[in-house]
Amino acid sequence: MSERQPTEYYSNPSHVNAAKTITDALNQVRTLIVVGECTIKYQGRASSELGSGERIIFIKEDGSFLVHRAWDSQPVNWQPPGCIFQTKSTKRGVLLKAIRKKPRESIEILFSKVFIILVLNLRDEAEFIMFGSEEDMQRAVLAKPELIEEGFKPILKEKVVDQGFVDVYGVDNQGRILAIELKRRKAQVQDVVQLLKYLEDIKRKSAGKPVRGMLAAPSISKEASVMIQTKGLEFKTLSPKTCAEVLKLTSSKKITEFI
Repeated sequence: MSERQPTEYYSNPSHVNAAKTITDALNQVRTLIVVGECTIKYQGRASSELGSGERIIFIKEDGSFLVHRAWDSQPVNWQPPGCIFQTKSTKRGVLLKAIRKKPRESIEILFSKVFIILVLNLRDEAEFIMFGSEEDMQRAVLAKPELIEEGFKPILKEKVVDQGFVDVYGVDNQGRILAIELKRRKAQVQDVVQLLKYLEDIKRKSAGKPVRGMLAAPSISKEASVMIQTKGLEFKTLSPKTCAEVLKLTSSKKITEFI
């Protein structure tokens, strides 16, 4: 078994070799960094052209595509994951095209010179941990209830139940009880189990009033998602970053104004 090569480096390749290297890397689902002098044309919801300049192109394993200049943190052109790529060598240079099907749009890059190609076979299985507390998420939901859904009205935070505390307790626009469990990291099966236990006590004391249970987190594991569906619960994507932005806007207000 051959040793994995995380990086392959090509300096000043010919147009033919550059096109072949890019095509081979894309076929192998590699991450690519291409640096060179190029022009750019975009066709889609609008159209644009960018004249010749030396730029950095990133193509990631998920098919996302970004064009960066030597300044600014934002790409000057980009396409989301799932792009289809076409590459060929022409008399004018190396032509690279990124095509998105829905909506139909494309970015066409013509390299007159290719300085560097990096073909990357990277491993990254670490879980991304969002910084910020669940208390911050709770404060954000109380300040801006529409983060959960339109018409939601919070009544209590940390409502006491037999098994612990419900992070946010309120009613929806139809008058149904809505109990929300907040997590600042990927939601797991044990979080669904926790919510189910809370709901048992709430339903027992609701005098027949309809009760909904919702788990709100940045993401959810496949196992937890299946359990959410089978148990008739709900999941809401909610990130600590979004909550932090809400708190910045409402920092001058007191939480008691929203309860």
